[in-house]
Amino acid sequence: MASSNQATPAFVRLAAHPLRWRLLTELADSDYRVRELVTLVGEPQNLVSYHLRLLRDGGLVTATRSSFDGRDSYYHLDLDRCTVALADTGAALHPALRREPAPRIPPVDLRRSPRVGVLFVCTGNSARSPIADALLRHRTGGQVEVTSAGSRPRPRLHPNAVRVLHDEFGINITGQRPRHLDTVTGRRLDYVISLCDKAREACPDFPDHPRRVHWSIPDPTTAGDTDQASYPAFQHTAADIDTRIRHLLPVLTVTRA
Repeated sequence: MASSNQATPAFVRLAAHPLRWRLLTELADSDYRVRELVTLVGEPQNLVSYHLRLLRDGGLVTATRSSFDGRDSYYHLDLDRCTVALADTGAALHPALRREPAPRIPPVDLRRSPRVGVLFVCTGNSARSPIADALLRHRTGGQVEVTSAGSRPRPRLHPNAVRVLHDEFGINITGQRPRHLDTVTGRRLDYVISLCDKAREACPDFPDHPRRVHWSIPDPTTAGDTDQASYPAFQHTAADIDTRIRHLLPVLTVTRA
């Protein structure tokens, strides 16, 4: 049994504050900038920034500089870190609550849910969005209507996007070509997920008001002067996208209102 004078677990101290909990729940859905979080939670910017700093110091939230406006940053919730923290919190309350955090989110059966339409967007549709497209298709066994497009598509896929999917996940997308956002305007969409800060600003509205989500992921193509030099960045990008997709899967089982 935990000692009565044991310190309160760090996760409880961080998450128990009403405003921090609200920030966590908002960031569980999407990456946001400070001014967007200010609007969502209805609190002054200095107060929101203060509590975001505490969440960053606690390791639950990270920040990346916006590639659209370098004066801005996007905040991202580390859901894997939250999983571990919640498991540790249970163990601190009582040994019977000790649970080893699952290394992977359990498979989700989407066959019982209405077929969901998902669009991934980045600027060139040559790296991040086709990687996300392929990984979601792979993780759901084709049970999701998924596609990707770009606001300014490049002539071809980046060779490292093809390579990393083949080497790390056994997925072959060699026959795929980048496409423009205009080519998907007629699709029924439930989710539009932008992976590029610039493309988020250029992404148009779609019929049926799909849910908009943003994943602020740096462009791996800018990480080196050669394909060989940038390949580690592609490995990191693919791993990041795969983690986010694993957390997206349970959300896709919830039908759109």
